[in-house]
Amino acid sequence: MLLLAGPACAENIRVTDDSGQMLRLDSPPQRIISLTPHLTELLYAVGAGGQIVGVDSASDYPEAARHLPRVGDFSRIRFERILALKPDLIVAWSGGNRAADLHGVAQLGIPVLRTEATQLADVSRLLKLLGRITGHRAAGEKAAQRYQQRLNGLKQRYMIAHPLPVFYQLWDRPLMTVGGRHWITEALGVCGARNVFDDLDGVAPVISREAVLKRMPMLIASGGDAADAQQIWQGFTSLPAVKDGAFVRVDADLLHRATPRLIEGVTRLCEALKPYQR
Repeated sequence: MLLLAGPACAENIRVTDDSGQMLRLDSPPQRIISLTPHLTELLYAVGAGGQIVGVDSASDYPEAARHLPRVGDFSRIRFERILALKPDLIVAWSGGNRAADLHGVAQLGIPVLRTEATQLADVSRLLKLLGRITGHRAAGEKAAQRYQQRLNGLKQRYMIAHPLPVFYQLWDRPLMTVGGRHWITEALGVCGARNVFDDLDGVAPVISREAVLKRMPMLIASGGDAADAQQIWQGFTSLPAVKDGAFVRVDADLLHRATPRLIEGVTRLCEALKPYQR
């Protein structure tokens, strides 16, 4: 799927992105714009931080990313700022950036690498992809291998025979959870738990309170960037999670972003769930 040939300083790069589009570059890009925080972090992870000239407003890790020019946020990309930075590559997230923004960026005549991430293994795959297209193939391969080794270790350490039924509350207004194709569902499985909404197809479906009551979760988990789930659900005493006071919160920056730090997020999730497992 991915092909590179020749030395990093003078290679012709051909890469197929996650939309099926073939990108052809005469040499590694030197002026990159990232349109989402996890791609910014992945670029730094493969050693391409010095090639980034602009990011979205939410890119805050590593520290160096905080000082880069901003080109917009999830609600709107400012095309005039992109043009002013004269990028030779834009990296985007098909599942997070608005389709209208991606269409507008494509009209600027700048190469756009469209990526997708739904599973834990996508982190290692994207590390390789970004390493190759930025001229840091070896660093990307090494970072991917390190991530995968740590992920394999977690799977061996935490999985149990009888998974704990968990409702993961992604947001409260509207009430949102994670579907079966989201890496958080996979992370729960790694931790010896089961997402009670793993049968839903959407990555982040909107659900009703009634649906949660019917699924009878033994524990309710949520990210630290959302409202306090315990306060929201404390009046629903028919829920086993409420009866047992089984609520956990995790660092959303670690668990909600498809980056190497996701391993730390999964580890913290596993440790938080462990006291409630029988």
